[in-house]
Amino acid sequence: MKLITAVVRPDKLDEVMRAATATGARGLTAIEVWGFGQQYGHLGGAAQAAAGAVVLPKLRVETVVRDEVAEPVTEAIASAVRTGVIGDGKIWVCPVDSALRVRTGERDRGAV
Repeated sequence: MKLITAVVRPDKLDEVMRAATATGARGLTAIEVWGFGQQYGHLGGAAQAAAGAVVLPKLRVETVVRDEVAEPVTEAIASAVRTGVIGDGKIWVCPVDSALRVRTGERDRGAV
């Protein structure tokens, strides 16, 4: 199992949900967050960036998927949110050792 975490523009939630579920994700969690990346939250030049970091609103979207769909889900999310402009976001994938569906007691693959 893999945990896919994507930090994306807030207006991209619908696209992320459609892309993730169409390629194998069976659920996701979205959280409003604030942050900055390599450009320190600035969309302009170096002089503006030197003034200090600016935190911007983003969404952190997470889903746990089976290993075999991790790459397709990751690529689908990336394609759905890519504009080619600074601030498109970041996606990372981490292994998940165990999962538990609380309602049924199912574990691991059965829980996702």
